[in-house]
Amino acid sequence: MVDTGGNNDIADQPQDHHLRLAVPAPLDRLDNRFTEWIWGLLKLDFTGIAFAAFFFCWSLTPSLLPRDWLFQGLIGGINSAIGYGVGTAIGWAVERYLLRRRQWWPLPEPVPSAIKIFVPVASVVASIIMLVYAAGWQREIAALTDAEGTTTTGYIRTLGLSVLIGGLLVGLWRLLYDLAKLIARQLMRRFKMSRSVANGIGVVIVTVLFFMLVDGVLVRGIYAATNTIFSLQNSETREGVEQPQDPMKSGSPESAASWDSLGFEGRNFVSRGLDAQQLEAANGAPAKDPIRVYAGLESADDPEERMDLVIDELERTGAFQRKVLVVIPTTGTGWVNPTTAQAIELVHNGDTALVASQYSYLPSWISFLADQEKSQAAGRLLIERVHQRWLQEPEATRPKFMIYGESLGVMAGAGAFDTLQAARDTADGVLWVGPPNSTSLWRSIVERRDPGTPQVAPVYADGLAGVRFADSAPDLPTPAMTWPSPRVLFLQHPSDPVVWWSTDLMFNRPQWLDEVPGFDRSPSMKWFPVVTFWQVSADLGNAAGVPDGHGHNYGTTVLDGWISVVQPDGWTPAETERVRAALVEAMKTEGPEK
Repeated sequence: MVDTGGNNDIADQPQDHHLRLAVPAPLDRLDNRFTEWIWGLLKLDFTGIAFAAFFFCWSLTPSLLPRDWLFQGLIGGINSAIGYGVGTAIGWAVERYLLRRRQWWPLPEPVPSAIKIFVPVASVVASIIMLVYAAGWQREIAALTDAEGTTTTGYIRTLGLSVLIGGLLVGLWRLLYDLAKLIARQLMRRFKMSRSVANGIGVVIVTVLFFMLVDGVLVRGIYAATNTIFSLQNSETREGVEQPQDPMKSGSPESAASWDSLGFEGRNFVSRGLDAQQLEAANGAPAKDPIRVYAGLESADDPEERMDLVIDELERTGAFQRKVLVVIPTTGTGWVNPTTAQAIELVHNGDTALVASQYSYLPSWISFLADQEKSQAAGRLLIERVHQRWLQEPEATRPKFMIYGESLGVMAGAGAFDTLQAARDTADGVLWVGPPNSTSLWRSIVERRDPGTPQVAPVYADGLAGVRFADSAPDLPTPAMTWPSPRVLFLQHPSDPVVWWSTDLMFNRPQWLDEVPGFDRSPSMKWFPVVTFWQVSADLGNAAGVPDGHGHNYGTTVLDGWISVVQPDGWTPAETERVRAALVEAMKTEGPEK
């Protein structure tokens, strides 16, 4: 469109073969300003481009788990946007304090065009070269975790996705920046403020509005939406899952906890497992039908009533007359690891009672981010109520009181205890698998570990305090080692991002990265500020996507851990392998765990 300079007579304008509309000059100028503003959002700073490429290359370095090109594209885009912000800030500082003050340092002005061309081209070339190396690192990590490796050509797709995501984030930042400037101009015009004061107020207003939007609208809206979505899933039943007829199971016709009220994961839990006949065939000895007690969110109106129902179910099934009673604080959705449940029942030949309760519709990662207190309160209530009822039984005849937890279930269970000794005073044994890094009890033990012992495999009080750590079956304590009862065992893989993810990774080098890497962590992994945090955050999304024995998949190692903690009388390694074989066969028959 040609600027008429205030003359609206279209006849006086040069003619061509395209139809032109007469536009009033104010609207014409407004249209030009809008176009310039849009192009301004797309204009990039050459210093920012250089740092964006640098941060992108950092993000390609290896982390805990193999990342496919989609995960890497996401992390690369986020880190590129952060790098771009750092670069533009440095460029602004250089221009303000060096280029504009020649008495400090006489630099050429403006920056030569050759440099502006060289930087983007060099950034693209460096990124592609780094992607080739990154594909090799990903194959190295895949080999360590028994996963399938990527191809170099396929991994290069990362660059395009990272450019898209990084561009969107930079555009959002510029939009907020322009909004702050707009507010500042209005303040200067209406209230005659100085530019510096108006700019400061504009930034504060936009920052407050942005965080109010994110925290007050987006987070709560997403939380409500996900809660609705997963509550709908909670009402579904997995294909092939049927209501148990065994009175030893919640949800059976004899149970006070109705089948429909147990929720998706509760129905999975009570419908699975081997019966007495199958256990006898696997172990070659007379067996009992295992007890599985469960209360879903819809089984009662509030947590206390759900616990009343749990106690009623334990009494109805005769759980306090079994050999072992296992309390299982669950993950977010109420999931209980079926491998662990069946391992316990196989080891004790069905003379067991497992009890769990749902406290949320949401998956663990959402519950972890949005409502950790809820999981800890639910775990504390479950353990305390069952333990109080257990204490009423004669000490000579009551079952062993055991606690098991996995992932967020560790945080839920550990939340019942302020100290390690409190846990040992309550239970006859505790097995915690894949503890989240923010679990207070776990952190307190690890931070006070014996000097010279690594964070990934700490030793506490020379093993005399009853707690041990292991990363795989071969590293589990042997009978010859000193390990007082009651025993507490943490299983944690060196490659498990749930164990090692922390906001501290943003600006602090973790001790575990300065140590000799564990059996499935790449020695090529290094710490970089900001970048490593986002890398391990991406690993969280793939924590259960690697083969058993790595990441957040502990497979049949839970069997070895359970035997170490519970110490069955006369147990031999041959029996462990026999149970493992039966466990693997049973899991094949019943299908995938989750």
